Amino acid sequence: MNLLLIDNSDFISPGTIAVSGRRFLQLRDIIKAAPGDTIRTGMKNGMLGISTITAMEEERAILQPELNTPPPPPSPVTLVCALQRPPTFKKILHGALTMGVKKIHFIHAAKVEKSYWQSSVLRENELDHEIRLALEQCGDTVYPDFEYHTKFKPFVEDILPQLVKDSALALFGHPRAQTPLPPPPPGKIIVAAGPEGGFTDYENMMLENAGMTPVTLGQRVLRSEYAVTALLAKLS
Repeated sequence: MNLLLIDNSDFISPGTIAVSGRRFLQLRDIIKAAPGDTIRTGMKNGMLGISTITAMEEERAILQPELNTPPPPPSPVTLVCALQRPPTFKKILHGALTMGVKKIHFIHAAKVEKSYWQSSVLRENELDHEIRLALEQCGDTVYPDFEYHTKFKPFVEDILPQLVKDSALALFGHPRAQTPLPPPPPGKIIVAAGPEGGFTDYENMMLENAGMTPVTLGQRVLRSEYAVTALLAKLS
């Protein structure tokens, strides 16, 4: 935990917070925090700063936060990603959030199992847990905005063209593409990544018709989570 992410509900009085559960256990058992220590802290969707620990009780820590620094700037990249099986979904989510992506469209595709849409990882409480872990890792406070599209064609025909129009660069990963990934220009960028096994030829055609350019990261075929991370790293 590189950041203690707090909420308004953590305040027990003006200028004083109490944290328990997972965050307290990390302070006590992993960080070995003690009264007088300072911990990097951030308010959910707010400012960063430090908190001074005033007490370590049996089941909670008492801290006094001073938050006066803005969070790091967001990535200019909007990610469009085919929904993955839950373990891969978590890896992609963590990779994207730790690199500052704040807008993600999760979409259906031919090689996406319908059961993925019923996964518990998409439930609000589990998703919030994963978001918090990612933000704590990278030292950010701003929650991302997710949109879910369970039908590929309506998204590509009705929503994607406007996203492309508003972007300076619009790309999708394609292992057989001939165009290498270009340097990122100033402005917004939209990048799409397919499911495990990739987009179908029809889906690739639809993406190109929407104004997106197929690009390659090289001759090696990458796992979905590595491909997304590599695309985001090169576009950062």
